[in-house]
Amino acid sequence: MIDLNKLLETLLYSKKDPILFNSAFFFYFFAVFLLCYLAAAKSKRWRVAIYTIFSLYFFYKACGAYVGLILLAAIVDFNLSRWIYHSEKPGFRKGLLTFSIILNLGLLFYFKYMNFFIGVGNDLSVWHFNLIRDIILPIGISFYTFENLSYTIDVYKREIKPVDNFMDYLFFLSFFPKLMMGPIVRAADFIPQISQPYELDSEDIGKGMYLIISGLFKKVIISDFIYQNFVQYIFDDPSKHTGLECLLGVYGYALVIYCDFSGYSDMALGIARWTGFKIPANFDSPYQSSTITEFWRRWHISLSSWLRDYLYIPLGGNRKGKVRQYINLWLTMLIGGFWHGASWNFIFWGGLHGTALAVDKVRIDAQKKRGGAPAGWKGTVLKIGGIFFTFHFVCFCWIFFKASTFHDSWALINQIVHDFQPEVWLELYNGYTMVFWVMLGAFILHFLPKRSENFAERTMARFPVWGSIAVMALFIYILVQVKSADTMLPIYLQF
Repeated sequence: MIDLNKLLETLLYSKKDPILFNSAFFFYFFAVFLLCYLAAAKSKRWRVAIYTIFSLYFFYKACGAYVGLILLAAIVDFNLSRWIYHSEKPGFRKGLLTFSIILNLGLLFYFKYMNFFIGVGNDLSVWHFNLIRDIILPIGISFYTFENLSYTIDVYKREIKPVDNFMDYLFFLSFFPKLMMGPIVRAADFIPQISQPYELDSEDIGKGMYLIISGLFKKVIISDFIYQNFVQYIFDDPSKHTGLECLLGVYGYALVIYCDFSGYSDMALGIARWTGFKIPANFDSPYQSSTITEFWRRWHISLSSWLRDYLYIPLGGNRKGKVRQYINLWLTMLIGGFWHGASWNFIFWGGLHGTALAVDKVRIDAQKKRGGAPAGWKGTVLKIGGIFFTFHFVCFCWIFFKASTFHDSWALINQIVHDFQPEVWLELYNGYTMVFWVMLGAFILHFLPKRSENFAERTMARFPVWGSIAVMALFIYILVQVKSADTMLPIYLQF
């Protein structure tokens, strides 16, 4: 017999149990959504309505009443963009754009940065205000704020026409697959697809299944497992661990942050593909990068391109001399770091990457003057060395990204430099055997050539049913093997 009270409790928002892509509730949610969506496949109006309703419910289940913010953002920017586009008065158009920017950034500032600046002001004795209690960062606000801004700015520059149907815009903004961790989708890429007939072929099924399974694999088997069984212990108190443990913890976190972000992105792309939408890839094996510039072309691609188009270029880009270009790179990454979170650690992380990008730009310019990069074996050696150096620089920066405070960051670095203790390796391996094998397997998979991934995708597209069954069986087998080890799995996988 169904317990209606328990069912109602499950369906309502819970601060302690928000919806996640890898939660059991999401699978039920997605199954119901897909059935309703497929039932309305022939009607564009009903597809949009069903997708939007489920997306708004997803927002509600993730952050409660804050779902109203995305409705407010959609209403305001839908109307402002239309007024901007149809007005011929430059001053009026610029005023409306300014209002849109202030409103969008103002909401983001309040929820994400208000307490940070109150704390900074209190520390500097500029003012003495109490921190705002019970302020919750609404899920996805960083992503849909940037999407709103890019849409209104593109309309202002008359690069795109504003949407005529409000439901289409609300659908674009609330599209639930990209809610958690992106990617940041441009209206110009997404909205034209809304009116296209819904057609699903074997390639869409296979590609979608591959992306969803690979995303789950990255998130559950790699990211969650490594984090809960190793990485969190290292970063909770680095001073309790040897330098070797701390270094391996940093390598582990490099996998955790990549597999977390790219896993969610893969699942978003796969779900979108199954429902008739193609979203550009957000990650491209970033740890294979031989320079920091290449890394940012492969890492969180939608964010990198957004920062380039709407921050770096408006700041002057490379049009105002070399020194200004280096400063613009640094400022762009500094702001990009702050976008990730309200913490000095994120600002410092962004500053490190900005400095590295500026230095790399100097190297690129000098290399061009010498006639380009070396060829042959010298070029190969330099590429391998570049991958090694870039990966370790990125890992060094991840320390500040992950650690709670600067003190914890430097404590971890101090352990690596002054208390390495390589002799504890065997004891460490015996204590974290499964974790280290998962880490090794993850790095091997990451550094496989692109053609390996393309082969897997083509195979899934050619045999979507049997391929899906085989991949799912492999996923379950690995999950069982991981569970058989004396380690901890996330609650939703403890069966």
